[in-house]
This record gives sequence, structure tokens and C-alpha cells, in this order.
Amino acid sequence: MKILIHGKNIELTEALKEYTEAKIEKATHHYKDIVKEADIHLSIEKNPRVAFQTAEVTIFANGTVIRAEEKTENLYSSIDLVSNKLCRKLRKYKERNNKAIHNNYLKNKETLKSRDEESSFFDKPLLEDGREATLPKPSIKNKYFDMNPISSEDARKQLDLIDHDFYVFRNKKNNELQVLYKRNHGGYGLIQSK
Repeated sequence: MKILIHGKNIELTEALKEYTEAKIEKATHHYKDIVKEADIHLSIEKNPRVAFQTAEVTIFANGTVIRAEEKTENLYSSIDLVSNKLCRKLRKYKERNNKAIHNNYLKNKETLKSRDEESSFFDKPLLEDGREATLPKPSIKNKYFDMNPISSEDARKQLDLIDHDFYVFRNKKNNELQVLYKRNHGGYGLIQSK
């Protein structure tokens, strides 16, 4: 597994890097077959009144993005909490995936394709042909993704894994862009064009 560690407003010491790597490797140990890369961002707030120290981890697992973030007053505590959160999310992802594979096998009664034959997130170019990566204005960050059509139920599962409030996806039924979001009082909402 490839591990990338970035720091913001903090000097990344060898001890901090080793501790972070050990915790993330321990959290992903049982999921080595699906986890390809871990991108870790450690940061400390510049404002002295805000004593938060953040550990944010993004895992790339077989084309699925799993993200967890924790903020505490101690960076090592944030790393511990985020590794525990990742372990729970990976277990949840693997259980869902195994149920889907098992159900698919029972329905079709055919042999399943190996995971190596499936197209992976890393086999596709990150930018479309003819587009160049440029630095945006400081207030706007542009991201470009290849959006394969998925069902709204798959989008809901993905939203639970990335730990954000919303998820933009292309709907499989009508091939339109839609936004799925978490409602403040529970449940989900779907934004779509007329």
C-alpha cells in the first residue's frame, strides 16, 4: 500500500510519520487486498484561539474513495481516532461488497470475474484529453472526475463512505448529474434538474 503524508502548519518529524504510518497500516491490515493508496493530511490551526489539530485520511480501495477526518486538541489523538474510524468504514465497505458479490453470484449462477479484471480507478486518466491542470483563483478549487453512471442507492452508499454532506453523481436511469445530500433532521435529499 502506498502511503502519502502531508502537513499543513506543522513540521513532519520522523516520529510523527512513523506513528501515523503504523496506525494507518494497522487500520488497513485486514483490507490489504482492496486498499491501494492512503493519502494523509495532518494540520494544525493557525489561530491560537482554535486549538484543533486535524488528521484527514483518504483511502482509495478498488475505485472507491473512503474518507475519514477527526479534529481534537492533540494530533496523536486525532490520528488514533481517524484510524479507528477508517477501520470501521473499511469493514462496512467490505461487508457490503461481499453481500453484493454473493447476491450477484446466487442470481446469475455464473462465475464471478476477478477483481483484477475490473476496471480500476487508477487505470483511467484523471483529466480528460485536451484539458490541462491549471491553478484556480484562491477562492475556487476545480476538480475534474470521470463520472460513470450509478444508481441513487449506490450514490447513497458512496456518500456514507466519504464522510461529506453531499455527493455529486451521474444517474444511471437518465444520465443526468444529480446531487445527493444528508438532511439536517435525518435522511437524504436528491437535487435534480427539471
